Amino acid sequence: MKKITIAIDGHSSCGKSTMAKDLARRVGYIYVDTGAMYRSVTLFALRHQLFNADGSVKAAELEALMPQVNISFRLNETTGRPDTYLNGECVEQEIRSLEVSNHVSPVAALPFVREAMVAQQQQMGQGGGVVMDGRDIGTVVFPNAELKVFVTASAEVRAQRRYDELQQKGMPADYADILKNVQERDYIDSHREVSPLLQADDALLLDNSHMTIDEQNAWLMERFNERCC
Repeated sequence: MKKITIAIDGHSSCGKSTMAKDLARRVGYIYVDTGAMYRSVTLFALRHQLFNADGSVKAAELEALMPQVNISFRLNETTGRPDTYLNGECVEQEIRSLEVSNHVSPVAALPFVREAMVAQQQQMGQGGGVVMDGRDIGTVVFPNAELKVFVTASAEVRAQRRYDELQQKGMPADYADILKNVQERDYIDSHREVSPLLQADDALLLDNSHMTIDEQNAWLMERFNERCC
């Protein structure tokens, strides 16, 4: 059976990663969480005090340090899913914090950051057999992907999902703050000059506001079977 490239794009906290991880595990593909890559760069910048008081990035300093940023993924034997590593350290929990969420959009908008991450992503996806999710996978990273999906849900639903996720992990969470963050990220992601969040012309639209995880996974599996068989 031919191995294809699957690009899943969409808004923050809409369940892209959950869908992509589950599909990759079921069909034996490699999963790459591109959002985790940008979150890892953001965590690196926070650790090196590369943000100004107004929240803007010290871009020149970050650019100079980018060669020191090495991001990789390793399978977690307990969860059966890949964890994100920054310079050899597992940062899967740290990159999901609200602090990182509040700083990731301006980092992801920097051209030199996107160039570095896209190059890594394209290298990871050579030869097909990969499921990749993010903001610009179907438009920039893999414009020729055989299956493209654009996922969305209302901002309120996405904020509630994010709140529930943080609560389950025992991390501090405030729904109003999360909703504000979701709305701000939507605007920044859609209006940035480099690789803005767009639905590719040939992408399938999925609004999962009122779908269960099982329902959206079944929908995606059907689309996969249509394209690869």
